[in-house]
Amino acid sequence: MDRRTFNSALAGAAATSFLGCAAEPRSDAGGRIALYQSVGARLRHFEVDVDGAGLTPRAAIELPSNVQYVWPHPSRKFLYVSTSDSASGNTPVPGKVHRLCALRVGANGELQMHGEPQTLATRPIHNSVDATGSYALTAYNNPSSVTVHRIDRDGSVGAQVEQPARLDTGIFAHQVLTTPSNRAVTFVTRGNDPDRDKPEDPGALKVFDFKDGVLSPGASIAVGGKGGLGYGPRHLDFHPAQPWVYVSVERQNQLHMHRMQGDGLAPDPAYIKSTLGAPHDERILQQAGAIHVHPNGRTVYVSNRASTTVDFNGARVFRGGENSIAVFAIDQGTGEPTLVQTIDPRSYHVRTFSIDPSGRLLVAANIVDMRVRNGDSVTYVPAALSVFRIGADGKLDFVRKYDVELGGKFQWWAGIVRLPAA
Repeated sequence: MDRRTFNSALAGAAATSFLGCAAEPRSDAGGRIALYQSVGARLRHFEVDVDGAGLTPRAAIELPSNVQYVWPHPSRKFLYVSTSDSASGNTPVPGKVHRLCALRVGANGELQMHGEPQTLATRPIHNSVDATGSYALTAYNNPSSVTVHRIDRDGSVGAQVEQPARLDTGIFAHQVLTTPSNRAVTFVTRGNDPDRDKPEDPGALKVFDFKDGVLSPGASIAVGGKGGLGYGPRHLDFHPAQPWVYVSVERQNQLHMHRMQGDGLAPDPAYIKSTLGAPHDERILQQAGAIHVHPNGRTVYVSNRASTTVDFNGARVFRGGENSIAVFAIDQGTGEPTLVQTIDPRSYHVRTFSIDPSGRLLVAANIVDMRVRNGDSVTYVPAALSVFRIGADGKLDFVRKYDVELGGKFQWWAGIVRLPAA
């Protein structure tokens, strides 16, 4: 696919920007926005002051179970929220309340349940909406699988679309997303590290054909030539104007750039870069996380996460590792990403972050609070929303953080959303 064809497909898709995951026409990058943040089953609305880099909390809504992920409808009038009472990872406790919910978004950002939530079979880990706003796609990690639900004319979640073909859904899915043309779906499967007597599970990028809500078998990409061993991708994001795809590789702390080939991806990455600012201590669990391309396409951001603990005088304290947002400048001719900054969010384990549509503000959300050893004493660092200004060069400047009371829950997701037009 050449650049002109790609740009035409991108415009035709009429995709709505959300967390850097899909393209938005530059002429529509303004307007009112809101930040939504989950703690357990609660989803709270914040007003966002981009000029002042400030967040003001407003009302919250309770969902049927713990929020897993959120995605907006292209009209901006609805949010689609996946929820589950399952524990995370490869838990032996599967939970019982798994739902896909539609929420109506008011003119000022207020939320209310819209229609009846759809029951899901297992824990959803990620969900998104196709570019036409007709279908809601949901990824499940254990067992790895995918479903598609119709979105009814009134915006509520409709019936599940039967999938006639048997799909290769890999091991431990972590993201499902339509391509800019809306003719294909990328399905990122992370695999698993080896654990005690259990061998490693391979990771892969799956690409399915997509038409009228139906998925058809496509390519499976396992980087490294070992059938997916030593390869653990988590999320990907598309460049807003070029046929370039950036992949956060969680288990190897890497950023990969693939070129698009038609509606698919080149099997080998054109560039592989470390996301870390310093060499990784192999004794410490270190993971790459969320990834988002700046709306202007000149920068890509990846979170680095570490949150394992050790015992110190009867308390569990941070073991070490890098918690940062890695900033990569994108070469506008080749797409090559170059690390230009890593910056501390002053919190631990950033699972999600988002960029406002104007490209001036980034807000990061970590999932846990942490106790940190400081000599012979221990310092408590609460969970937080960390706010950064984005400079003209794409680099970040820390402004402030808002501490978050978790109450034994996780701050699993947070994101900036453009509000419906007045």
